[in-house]
Amino acid sequence: MITVTLQRDKCIGCNYCREHAPQRFTMSKKDGKAVLLNSTDKRGFFVARVHEDELASLEKASGACPVKIIRISGM
Repeated sequence: MITVTLQRDKCIGCNYCREHAPQRFTMSKKDGKAVLLNSTDKRGFFVARVHEDELASLEKASGACPVKIIRISGM
């Protein structure tokens, strides 16, 4: 399994993550920041386990993020 981590408090709401990985990211209507779907909050870091078939889109989302707050591990 692959782990994706989003440091949400540093999100600037650019929407690139949603464009590249809509199955895993959405934008909050409340504050305009990214939301990592099906994740757990671990002291400001939102963590989700994902399947390998999502890896390509998540790598694109991570690479496109201008503030570099999306991390992928376990590859």
